[in-house]
Amino acid sequence: MRREQGFTLIELITVMVIVGILAAMTTDIISLPVRSYLDLQRRTTLVDSAETSLRLMQRDIRRALPNSIRITGGGKVMELLHTSDGGRYRAQLAADGSGDVLDFTASDGSFDVIGSLSAAPTAGELVIYNLGESLADAYAGDNRASLKATSTATAIILASPKKFPLRSPLQRFFIVDTPITYRCDLVAGTLLRYTGYGITAVQADPPTGVTGQLLANNIAKNNLACSFAYSSATSTRSGLVTLQITLTDNAGESARLIHQVHVDNAP
Repeated sequence: MRREQGFTLIELITVMVIVGILAAMTTDIISLPVRSYLDLQRRTTLVDSAETSLRLMQRDIRRALPNSIRITGGGKVMELLHTSDGGRYRAQLAADGSGDVLDFTASDGSFDVIGSLSAAPTAGELVIYNLGESLADAYAGDNRASLKATSTATAIILASPKKFPLRSPLQRFFIVDTPITYRCDLVAGTLLRYTGYGITAVQADPPTGVTGQLLANNIAKNNLACSFAYSSATSTRSGLVTLQITLTDNAGESARLIHQVHVDNAP
């Protein structure tokens, strides 16, 4: 008689256990690098989003009118006046008696630019010697006047004559094209940027008449996740703006960035 051959139950169970162990080891070997890659990708996405927002804020802060940064809302709202150009006004006549001098003793509607602007300003607000205080507060309009569209790169014409209260020691003036507001909305978890609205003495939260542009979402919903702080300049150092933002995703990944920007407030 021919002998029957096959696997015993013990051999079959042993093979199944060994195959299960090998499969588990293989799964871990493959899945761990994949999970690490996906985690790194999520962190990179969060960091890139935060860095993009911080770089845009830094660019705007460095183009801000001196002494125009103001922060309200418990450090959640920052506003500044963005400058598009600037130069020096004529303070005295040329040697041959020619030139249009800016008069500070009476209302004046035009003056010559020493040198030249980068381009002819067609709109905007002209500001002289902004200190952010009484008689020198561009938000209140003390030292601010609207430009006329007929202004050129070498001659400024105001929409209406104005008597500026204070002279600039360096004969400097700035042209403001728009105020800009950054606002952290911790309820919605977003960071918004507002432009193209009117300059007001009292800071509005949020600015009226405009819709904020979304800079970043997934802002962590805690009080320290998005904040602004401003240290004004002293005789030994320039002003300093501190920006802080923390982003999270649905998987619980988080990225926190802090950025500081020095501000030259020489008016």
